[in-house]
Amino acid sequence: MDWRSVKFDWNKARAFLVTAEEGSLSAAARALGMAQTTLGRQVEGLEEELGVILFERVGRGLTLTPSGVDLLEHVRGMGEAAGRVSLAALGQTQALEGTICISASETYAAVLLPPIIAKLRRQEPGIQVEIVVANHASDLRRREADIAIRNFRPTEPDLIAKKLADAYAVFYATPDYMARLGEPVQLEDLKRADFVSLDHAGMMMNALNGIGLGLTKANFPILTENYLVMWELVRQGAAIGILDSVIGDADPAVRRVVPDMDPLVFPIWLVAHRELTTSRRIRMVFDFLADELKRAPVKKP
Repeated sequence: MDWRSVKFDWNKARAFLVTAEEGSLSAAARALGMAQTTLGRQVEGLEEELGVILFERVGRGLTLTPSGVDLLEHVRGMGEAAGRVSLAALGQTQALEGTICISASETYAAVLLPPIIAKLRRQEPGIQVEIVVANHASDLRRREADIAIRNFRPTEPDLIAKKLADAYAVFYATPDYMARLGEPVQLEDLKRADFVSLDHAGMMMNALNGIGLGLTKANFPILTENYLVMWELVRQGAAIGILDSVIGDADPAVRRVVPDMDPLVFPIWLVAHRELTTSRRIRMVFDFLADELKRAPVKKP
């Protein structure tokens, strides 16, 4: 291979790849944790070195030119290879000191993780912790996180997972809202209730109808994809919400709706990339989280 013919470096290629996937320089800069002007110079530098235009500006976003589309698949392969190299290198480190990134949903990140991370920092002050709050599944293969707490079993063959427990979600509302609703005592009574929806696709409504509620879109007058916002709406008496019983039962502002109903059961899994398990730091934190989360209270109705 004639290495002198290679006219660009990985930093510029990465800047192009992330910009193409995020759709704008501002979003790409946030994803990479760098200044937008610096990122823009890297993309422009790649265009100058290759002698092609990679993006066209459309409104406030960017769209790939035909040359950019052709180049993207090649650079995406470079990104995947760089990720594999990073995983392999991280998997060989035996130092405990360093940063670890943990992905969790909003409620777990805000309620379950803080006391556990505080204990971890007391025991291992050389470990710095980054918490990624995401209600979607972070892509561990692309290093969006080192370890993830999920409510479903992963199917990817290059991930390892450990089931920690089953959790139980139930309906909650304020006493005032329950009184306005006429003190429902069975599922049939909830057909006239308002709920806070957590998704645009109607998945929550379909799931609740699957247990016999018979709800329509009219039962979901409030929508938010943020669980903490949902919970505050419930606490303010706006509607009924659903949450892990450990968290919900600890809040004196609310009480269970239809206490005798069967809970919604969902698993708690701890997940990491397989190559990371050879890292002493990743293995230590993975085992620490597993032990601590197993000790966390799991309240079955």
